[in-house]
Amino acid sequence: MSLFSLKSKVALITGSSKGIGQAIAARMAEQGASVVISSRSQDACDQVAADINAQGGTAIAIACNINYKEQLQELVSKTEEQLGKVDILVCNAAINPYFGPSQDISDAAFDKVMHSNIGSVHRLCQMVIPAMAEAGGGAVIIVSSIGGLKGSSSLGAYAISKAADMQIARNLAVEWGPKNVRVNCIAPGLVRTNFARALWENPEIYEATVAKYPLRRIGEPDEIAGAAVFLASDAGSFTTGQTIVIDGGGTIAS
Repeated sequence: MSLFSLKSKVALITGSSKGIGQAIAARMAEQGASVVISSRSQDACDQVAADINAQGGTAIAIACNINYKEQLQELVSKTEEQLGKVDILVCNAAINPYFGPSQDISDAAFDKVMHSNIGSVHRLCQMVIPAMAEAGGGAVIIVSSIGGLKGSSSLGAYAISKAADMQIARNLAVEWGPKNVRVNCIAPGLVRTNFARALWENPEIYEATVAKYPLRRIGEPDEIAGAAVFLASDAGSFTTGQTIVIDGGGTIAS
């Protein structure tokens, strides 16, 4: 069997109706995983799941707003009812409602970022990891950002939340490693998604960004998905508590 096979695994992926999450779901399904497509829109989830099923994969769609603990619990419960216990948890959903200096962000926006981006990861891990451990192990992948590694004059709260993702991974890797649960982060650079559209559609920001990237371009969602498959599979079985940076070399060159 391939080191990258995910046959018979159940993968729950938040924020998977588009962008990086959708690419991760599609590639995990290709490797044999049964995937759960989840985002706020049931219609969008249904469409992505239907596409995966039409291509020979196995996918179900469960809408969930990560801001609400009861919806997160329902997401986990419905997954377990329909597919069985979760072997792979991908925490990809995140928000960024504010672009500008930290001095000017409202309390409401700051609190919303922390509640969504940090709180939902923490709560989902609490809900999912114990069953993973009881069954002999599993993998958690948190989609962070290079924003968590660098200072920012315009993405301060978001960057704080993404740095927290990395620390959550380290903490949980230590806590659950003895039970064979691995927890890692992926930190993408600028990727061509709707979430980052304000950055890559702005010619000045785009040119300033890619000028610092050795590959001189931004990334594509599929280029993040491969790392997620690695971390979820036997190929990544000795990797835990790490943050894999996928940014076209941007952080090493600027």
